Amino acid sequence: MKIVSAFFRLIRWPNLFFIALTQLLFYHCIGILIQEQHVVLNIEQSTNPIYIYLTIAASVFIAAAGYIINDYFDLPIDYLNKPSKIVIDKIIKRRWGILWHLILSAAGLVCSFYVSFQTAQWLIVIVNALVVLSLWFYSTHFKKRLLIGNVLISALTAWVIFVVFLLCRNILIQFYQSSIDALFAISHLFKFAVLYGGFAFIITLVREVVKDMEDMLGDAGFGCQTMPIKWGVPVTKVFAAVWMVVAIASMGILQVYAWYLGWRLSILYVSVSIILPLIWMIFQLKKASTPKDYHQLSNMLKWVMLAGILSMLFFKF
Repeated sequence: MKIVSAFFRLIRWPNLFFIALTQLLFYHCIGILIQEQHVVLNIEQSTNPIYIYLTIAASVFIAAAGYIINDYFDLPIDYLNKPSKIVIDKIIKRRWGILWHLILSAAGLVCSFYVSFQTAQWLIVIVNALVVLSLWFYSTHFKKRLLIGNVLISALTAWVIFVVFLLCRNILIQFYQSSIDALFAISHLFKFAVLYGGFAFIITLVREVVKDMEDMLGDAGFGCQTMPIKWGVPVTKVFAAVWMVVAIASMGILQVYAWYLGWRLSILYVSVSIILPLIWMIFQLKKASTPKDYHQLSNMLKWVMLAGILSMLFFKF
């Protein structure tokens, strides 16, 4: 049981749950809704739901493999930054870590290939293959470089939304005779993908930068060139705060649009669960000075991300 528990900690099962939940909600609350609005047929009965579940499985497998390989290469730094949380080498041997990385990556690519083959949406397997390679090079090179690793992880988080968009887009094309009607429906869906993908990108970028400040001492000892090491903590705080302001402003503009539509409950939800916590975190970020402070902010950003994901339920109900 100890090894099983350690394995689930290694693959960050709460994060994998977030990925699966995000994709399920985007498909069922937004993708299906738009399909039913623009197509007379009941899409859920006319398309095989196995494709979305395999797409989710692919994302989960690939992300789990990425967490394993990241811990594998981060072992020396983790002994300094968070020795109590180490799994690789302490509980699970390093060679087993590599083996599980390969197995999970392969499983993710097999699922991706099957979905791409059945739907003729080859971009899914191509991009997922690039994701596997990106996660490897992130762990070995990009993570230690200024901003590259942060932006890469943020982009991969946004891809979690866009891969479902591609699947829904393919379904819409199949059910349209008119390319103009198809483009209208797809553009409607694309707006939601940009909204949620952009939100995921910004929150992930801020969280990655905050985590860099949390791990700064250990990273500095191994020659990492992260933002707080290269530019200093004050500049890094400003960078994170600016992106949080961008997120707040974007949410604020959307609330004006929601007000005209009469979505009062959604406005209350977004204000209380996303906008106000982000404002509070800007002030907390200014005062933060210890790894514990940054860790708390990182956890809060994760909850804001979850709140954003759950907001999709408003479109369904």
